[in-house]
Amino acid sequence: MPHWLDLTWMAWTWQTATFFLVIFALLCAMTVWEWASPGGGPRHGILGLDTTRGDRLFISLLGSAFIHLGWLGLTDMPLWGGTILSLIYAYAVFRWV
Repeated sequence: MPHWLDLTWMAWTWQTATFFLVIFALLCAMTVWEWASPGGGPRHGILGLDTTRGDRLFISLLGSAFIHLGWLGLTDMPLWGGTILSLIYAYAVFRWV
């Protein structure tokens, strides 16, 4: 096996793989959405910014990262709660931002 394929330096668990697969799937879904409905014109949302679908995806992912970090740092509860909160946040971003 070539040395650049040796991934033993990273702890590849099913959770890590799922995380990267979900990000990849989101990018693929956004690509298909853009292909099916080009443009997706910028929208002026509650933040006072003009955002495109890609901007809203980025804002959702960034906010979800902070929600998960806060969840891990401030609670002892399972991370599923942070994930559910992140999904609600992402829905709100796509709906109103």
